[in-house]
Amino acid sequence: MRPRRPARALVPGAALLLPLALLLTACGGASRADGSAGGTGSGTDGKGSVTLNVGDQKGGSEALLRAAGELDDLPYRIKWSTFTSGPPLLEALNAGAVDIGAVGNTPPVFAAAAQQKLKVVAASHSSSEGESILVKKDSPLKRPAQLKGKTIAVAQGSSANYQLVASLKKAGLTTKDVKLSYLQPADALAAFTRGRVDAWAVWDPYTSQALDQADARVLTTGQGVVNGLSFQVAAPAALKDKKKAEVLKDYNDRLRRAQDWVFKHPQKWAKVWAKETGLPEKVALDAVKRTRGTAVPVAVDKVAVASEQQIVNTFAGIGLIPRKYSFADFVDTRFNGDLPPSSTRPRTYGKDG
Repeated sequence: MRPRRPARALVPGAALLLPLALLLTACGGASRADGSAGGTGSGTDGKGSVTLNVGDQKGGSEALLRAAGELDDLPYRIKWSTFTSGPPLLEALNAGAVDIGAVGNTPPVFAAAAQQKLKVVAASHSSSEGESILVKKDSPLKRPAQLKGKTIAVAQGSSANYQLVASLKKAGLTTKDVKLSYLQPADALAAFTRGRVDAWAVWDPYTSQALDQADARVLTTGQGVVNGLSFQVAAPAALKDKKKAEVLKDYNDRLRRAQDWVFKHPQKWAKVWAKETGLPEKVALDAVKRTRGTAVPVAVDKVAVASEQQIVNTFAGIGLIPRKYSFADFVDTRFNGDLPPSSTRPRTYGKDG
């Protein structure tokens, strides 16, 4: 059943309830989302005998590839499975039910810590402007250092969790200097609108929606403190299969072209994304221009691995994962080709973009 569009008027505890599926591309963390791991499956007809099993979410890779025309004349078949967040997708990948899927920069950290079978095979670098710590417009807080002693809502183990830790550190604070309220976005929004928390660490499209509808303003963003990466993660068994590995390369090439299409057609993609997810079209376009349309396909290089290792070390240090480990052991660079380095700056839109 398609989720309702969030109402323009705020209703405490009920407004702005975005689909949980958005938690996947929004770098959802270690907590498993409510609902089943896989949603209704679908198929994309193509030619050839190879079937690629792809983990997806509503408004994700399938919608993107279709909108960009990259599913036309497909030389293989795709079986799509819809998941509510990154962790259950990676669980399915670990079990061999999925060959590849898109996740943010944090789910692989937790999956690898649990010794799940996975390989990061592709990356994209987006603007970190949508990774934000929000406060109400009338809040007296003007800079991150003033968060000392304040209550902050954040989804545990999410990219926002890391951004919050990194932003506090930059301001000379630690998590011991604040009160953390671990809440998933829907509950965090209710707490934020009711004034039960002083700030909310979150990501796009929630950032764009809160700015548009929840009387929020940005205290600080993830620019300069988070890596802005998202990944395609593949099953090691699929990579060992010669024919399937060739298909995986083609699939990633199509995703890269689709990302280029989004940057050139932000309004077209925003309309598709809004229809798929139930987002208001204005919010979808804001999120595309702020974050989602800025992605540049980049290599999974040493810099990318080092930045993920920093997340591993940080979360191990505060006890969110049980141990430190080498993130490089969960990376396969065969599809890097001539892609630019991961440090390549994300794309930006002009005022009229």
